[in-house]
Parts: sequence; structure tokens; C-alpha cells
Amino acid sequence: MSRVLPGPKPAWLRRNVCLSGEALNVEAFLQKSSLNSVCESAACPNRGECFAQKRATFLLMGPVCSRACRYCAVIKGTPEALNEKEPENIAAAAQKLNLNHVVLTSVTRDDLNDGGGAHFAATVAALRRLNPQPTIETLIPDFPASGLLALMAAAPEVINHNIETVERLFSSLRPRASFKRSLAILQEVAENGFLTKSGFMVGLGESHDEVLKLLKTLADSNVDIVTIGQYLPPSPRHHPAARYVPPEEFAEFATAGREMGLKYVFAAPLVRSSYLAEEVFFSLKRKN
Repeated sequence: MSRVLPGPKPAWLRRNVCLSGEALNVEAFLQKSSLNSVCESAACPNRGECFAQKRATFLLMGPVCSRACRYCAVIKGTPEALNEKEPENIAAAAQKLNLNHVVLTSVTRDDLNDGGGAHFAATVAALRRLNPQPTIETLIPDFPASGLLALMAAAPEVINHNIETVERLFSSLRPRASFKRSLAILQEVAENGFLTKSGFMVGLGESHDEVLKLLKTLADSNVDIVTIGQYLPPSPRHHPAARYVPPEEFAEFATAGREMGLKYVFAAPLVRSSYLAEEVFFSLKRKN
């Protein structure tokens, strides 16, 4: 595989992620609370903006993932033991930050029989005990059946599972996952009446037609919300970017997805799964 990158980042991908003011306060608060955020673990380019608005996506079950997907910046290795106090700690942090909409995600935990579904459910339950209650969005790995059932029983407002890439590239980028399994999770979530969300990256080597096919597949699976963003390699050791997709092409994808029946397509170079998740959720709620 060629390691030649598609050249310097174009203007539309350049963003200053230097933290200052309120953003530094949020970062310090998370560290003091011994909580992890995917904003930092995945080196999100939007973390300065989100932290400045007192927003963060909580990363459950530790910072170490049991898988080694070839595009991901999260630490790979042997995960640590679950912290039983984490659900209450996250609820306390959400209250301290005055969050109206809480986004929970996690590393993949193949070492746990349910993949961590019960831990997610306990965190949702802890958030439900707050007054006022925030709305809750969960971005989950490919849980086994028991984990998915536990999460659905906890009834978060949104269940998100990222498909990540087109079917042709899936097995090479996610060798321990299954495209069909991920679709089955999304379909089951939708069939159980949840607001269903998924996301994927472009610039990995997929074709324009493959993106349109994936959008149609997600629409046919009754997914409600889709996010699309530019893949940016976390390091030279990761899968290289094949190209930088221009903003006008993202706009084409968004229009095509809506025409296919998706309720909301959030597509732009720096869009990430949980970016502006609160605005997307409440926008859909107002429409309904």
C-alpha cells in the first residue's frame, strides 16, 4: 500500500485546536474527575470548539481498546478493569457541566461477555436520576446480543453505531468486525423504535458511487441520522488518506442521502460522529 499522502491539508481542513479559556477548564475538569473523552483519545479536530462550549463525549470503560482498527487513534492493548463508580462519576460531571444532551461512547471491550452493554445501561440509569434529566445519546461498538439488549432496555434517546466505511474496505480496516453485523445492529435498533444514527469517513479509498451505495444501504436499514467526515490519519503508522474530499462533494452526499429518505445527513470535512450532536437531535425533535 502506498504511503504517499494526498499533499498538504487544504484550507477547509485546517483548524486551530489550541485550547484556551473555558476549553482548558473543561479539559482540566475531566482530568481531575479521572474521566476519559473520545475528544482527546481520538484527537478530534473540533475539541477546542466543543470544550469551549462545555461539551464533551464521554469515553466509557477506560482509554484502552481491545481492537486495532487501522484508522483509529485510540490506544490499543489490554483493557483495564471496569470502574464501577464510572456511571455515577459521569452523571456528576454531566450535572457539573450543565449538559442538556449527554453523548456516551466507549472503547471496544471484547474481553467482556456483553461487550460492556450493562455498563452503558448503568451509566444511562445514573444520568436518568439527575434533575433535570439530560437527553442521552449512545455511540456503541458492535455489542453482542446481550449487550445490545441491556442498552435498549435502558432506553437512551439515540443509539448510534458507526459503519465507518464502505463495504469493500470494511474488512481490511476493521478485521475483527463485520459489515453485516454492524448493519444488523442498526436494523435491530431501528426496529425497536430508537432514533438510529450511524457515521462513516470518506477519503479512505472509496469511490463516489460506493458512498452513494452506502447511503442507500443505511436508508434501507431505517437509519435516521448519518454523519460523514474526512478521514485524517492519526499518524504515519495508520491507514493513509487516499484523497481530501472537497466541501462541495460532501454537500452532494448530504443531498443524495436526504433524497434517499434519511432524516438528517450531516456531511462536511470536519464533521465527526458526535459533533454538534445536541443541535442535530433537537432539530429532528422539533421537526417531529
